[in-house]
Amino acid sequence: MRIAIDPFMHRHLPLEAIPAKVKELGYDWIELSPRGDFLEWFKAPRVFPDRIKSLKQALKDTDVGIASLLPMYRWASNDETERQAAVRHWKRAIEIAVELGVETMNSEFGRGPHPDKGSCYCCHTGSMIEACEDAWWRSMEELVPILEREGIQLNIEPHPEDWCETIQPALDIIRTVNSRNVRFLYCAPHTFYFGDDTRAMLREAADVLAHVHVGDTFNHKASSGLRYILNPPGTQARVHQHLNIGQGEVPWDDFFGTLAEIGFDGIMTACVFAWEDKADHSGRFMRAEMQKYIDQYWKKGPQA
Repeated sequence: MRIAIDPFMHRHLPLEAIPAKVKELGYDWIELSPRGDFLEWFKAPRVFPDRIKSLKQALKDTDVGIASLLPMYRWASNDETERQAAVRHWKRAIEIAVELGVETMNSEFGRGPHPDKGSCYCCHTGSMIEACEDAWWRSMEELVPILEREGIQLNIEPHPEDWCETIQPALDIIRTVNSRNVRFLYCAPHTFYFGDDTRAMLREAADVLAHVHVGDTFNHKASSGLRYILNPPGTQARVHQHLNIGQGEVPWDDFFGTLAEIGFDGIMTACVFAWEDKADHSGRFMRAEMQKYIDQYWKKGPQA
């Protein structure tokens, strides 16, 4: 098992300083999410030979590895110009992964076109879901052969407000891709959008599960839907969080216990965004908590 951290809360640091920070916090692996000087959100990668060289040297100097690269592009946009641009960016991101010797990438199903492109996209109303899914399949037709040729595994997660935001149909869509290089990512902070039975959902995902994000959240459906109070009343806004373990309502014994039960041995990423003012403390705390559960449920099993 590879225990990684998403260093988003440390994105103010230079890229070359990230490996040392990750090591300081107790991790040997990074899940490198979008940042302006590398894989920028939705835009072409800001990556050139000297940047690759300096990052590789920083990784070598600290004995830290990149467990996964996380690109975010509009590969599910029904605006064909946007979709084609996203595929170009994906192809370059795959090249970067190969240059860095990274074997895994992860991403989300996607939210469709940029809001400026036209009518508001909001997946839970049903608008544009079919068009976005069709666009995503067109993108996958181009990308899956490249992933397979380059030996890169892609782990995909459903995300609130994506055209696919629940366990089903996400699992069946990934199975339908029918590639050993495309697997499922279970994001614990999205638990209560997925469903209510953590054990059942993880067991259902077992055959394609390769990656988990670890962070806590509240059940937004609880307390008669008043766990969060949003104004004005009736707003369509919905909330989820990425908190430290124990600050929300994710059933962690169910989560870690079931992962051990199904023999999970993939990537486990600390994925907390809520505490930039105490990011170091959060990173150290999450590393210790994840190891505590691993020691408990895997006994003397997988270590990072």
